[in-house]
Amino acid sequence: MSDIKDSFQSLVALALNEFKDKNALGGDPLSPALVRVETPPKPEMGDLGVPMFPFAKNFRMAPPMIAKGVADLIAASHAAELASIGKILAVGPYINVKLDKSSTASDIISAIMSQGSAYGSLDKNGKKPLEGRKVMVEYSSPNTNKPLHLGHMRNDALGESVSRILKKAGAEVFRTNIINNRGIHICKSMLAYRLFHEEKGDTPESLGIKGDHFVGQCYVEFDRYLKGEKDKPETAHPEAQQMAEDMLVKWEAGDADIRALWEKMNSWTLAGVQETYDRTGVGFEKLYFESDTYLLGKEIIQKGLDSGVFYVADDGSTRIDVTEAVGKDKEGNSQTKVLLRKDGTSVYITQDLGTAVRRHEDWPYNQMVYVVASEQIYHFKVLFYILRKMGFDWTDKLYHLSYGLVNLPSGRMKSREGTVVDADDLIDSLHADALKAIEERGRGEEVGDADSVAEKVALAALHYYLLQVAPVKDMMFDPAASLSFNGNTGPYLQYMGARIASILRKAAEQDLEPGSSDANLSLLGHESEWALLKDLQRFPELVAKAADCLDPSIIACYLYDVCKDFSAFYRDCPIMSEAASNRPLALARLTLASCTHTVLKQAMELVLVPYLDRM
Repeated sequence: MSDIKDSFQSLVALALNEFKDKNALGGDPLSPALVRVETPPKPEMGDLGVPMFPFAKNFRMAPPMIAKGVADLIAASHAAELASIGKILAVGPYINVKLDKSSTASDIISAIMSQGSAYGSLDKNGKKPLEGRKVMVEYSSPNTNKPLHLGHMRNDALGESVSRILKKAGAEVFRTNIINNRGIHICKSMLAYRLFHEEKGDTPESLGIKGDHFVGQCYVEFDRYLKGEKDKPETAHPEAQQMAEDMLVKWEAGDADIRALWEKMNSWTLAGVQETYDRTGVGFEKLYFESDTYLLGKEIIQKGLDSGVFYVADDGSTRIDVTEAVGKDKEGNSQTKVLLRKDGTSVYITQDLGTAVRRHEDWPYNQMVYVVASEQIYHFKVLFYILRKMGFDWTDKLYHLSYGLVNLPSGRMKSREGTVVDADDLIDSLHADALKAIEERGRGEEVGDADSVAEKVALAALHYYLLQVAPVKDMMFDPAASLSFNGNTGPYLQYMGARIASILRKAAEQDLEPGSSDANLSLLGHESEWALLKDLQRFPELVAKAADCLDPSIIACYLYDVCKDFSAFYRDCPIMSEAASNRPLALARLTLASCTHTVLKQAMELVLVPYLDRM
């Protein structure tokens, strides 16, 4: 159908130029690129349309008049070209075309059947749109003082989904993860362990909990120790902040005792986090560690000091004026960014500078995508500005994929106060509810391994709910709504996939085979069949768009449209009951169902929704 769109676009451009010359309107010839092909809002208006608004000013004519004149010209003078496309219509200010259903259906189904799982990767020229492009994607970025939480789940889902979409579009993708394993926040967990657990010999194993959960517990304990009990200010320990800062200085100085404790607690957290990655299907080509890159960051800062890009402030800290990048503050003052504290210890941006340089050395890319929450927009403006000031010519290849925060009905999450929703706990809860639903519906025997199915339903509920919203938007996560088997949810998509799989199994039992030579695709003319066919042909175009925009919600919304239209198709166009009286039509519809199944599986994979063939 991409070829048909191109042919229609070229035909309208040709006719527009002829119309212009016929009416002595003057001006340069119009390029086909100026002709924008759209989808009309209602099927009865046509299948493809071109608005005439962009030409009204130069033609000094109302858009409906241009549309009528050009449509008449096409019908009268270009009947041969039009015959391979369809029927031309002037609908108000639009030139629309109703496509020839028989040839279009055959083209769409042939492409899907021949390409199989590769369908969606190729553009109208038969090439992958991002072929030869190298994209590095950074996401997750956990801290080793706490487990992954709901906010990380949106980050992980976005990063993994974007990576899969880019790869589907033909890019070579390198997934990276920066582990924030050093700094004052890490020392706070370490100090709490020293104060409350070390003497007792507590370990995750001895306490029977995951390592990341245990270290996160220590972080919460530090905050409570620092602030004291509510309404009991005498129980506060304000000196704990300085104790943590002193520990950080010792860590950077290489203190053997501090380093040993740090390595032990980091290993606990990383083992626990990896379990969560394995569970959610998230992976990386390379892990970077802040502890390995902050020294390179310090070297870069020293070079900046030597060259005058940075300066030492009156308080002893190393800074840069970033007003050019972020503007003045609310009071109209210039803004500066601290790069090293007065005691010489590094901050987040220190390691970010080192990591950016190291990664480009390791794997030179065409684009580097940082998947980080919108809270860090300022940080990345500053980071990119500093790299540019330091003369790194690849800075224009860096992009911050900013996404909104995930909130709960109870409010915003705060890890130091212990009010976060741990990722593991959330998935466990979704899993339990999914398993309960399977058992209540008496589907345990039918689905086989009910526990495994419940896990996949839980992941579908979580990932789809997080990805159906455009990244830029804040969102509220509703666990109960995410698990619904009706409506715009991951489990609903899984149900539709399983439903089609069931149809294909039953067809096989009756020796009905999708793609059979007996199938008469020219019979696919019902409105519901046509709506579904047009959905399927959009998949390659939307994969390319999602890759270009770095927006998985495009694929998520598409999936829901396909499922809705398949449901209408299955309601209006019987397959199995048609086999006896009209086998060619039944086989054509079965082939359409099979093609839908192929596209659904591919699209679900892109948005981290596990496929199920039984539910």
